[in-house]
Amino acid sequence: MPKEIVSTDKSPAAIGPYSQAVKFGDMLFVSGQIPLDAASGKLVEGDITVQAEQVLSNLSNLLEASGSSIDKVLKTTCFLTNLDDFQTFNEIYARYFGEGQPARSTIQVSRLPAGAIVEIECIAELG
Repeated sequence: MPKEIVSTDKSPAAIGPYSQAVKFGDMLFVSGQIPLDAASGKLVEGDITVQAEQVLSNLSNLLEASGSSIDKVLKTTCFLTNLDDFQTFNEIYARYFGEGQPARSTIQVSRLPAGAIVEIECIAELG
């Protein structure tokens, strides 16, 4: 079964040697999304609220471009540079995922690409 590379201009282009997302069978693997504006390719500046909203918007756009949706996300891995932002991040995250929350890991890291304070990657089902 061959893998299929997915890309969309509704989410920021990859800033390294990787794909925005990869389809394999009935699964979708979405690379970590940081709060980059798709049009400018620049980091959206602001606090965890602003940056998490942008990340989740980028993630949603990639899911839709791939034929999936936020409702079909099975697992997320979330990276925060400051776990003091955890509660605010959870509030924003919950608005996107509603009642059907996927499995999740949240990890504090010392740095993220482009100076971001949040990054999310996910695995979703297709079709």
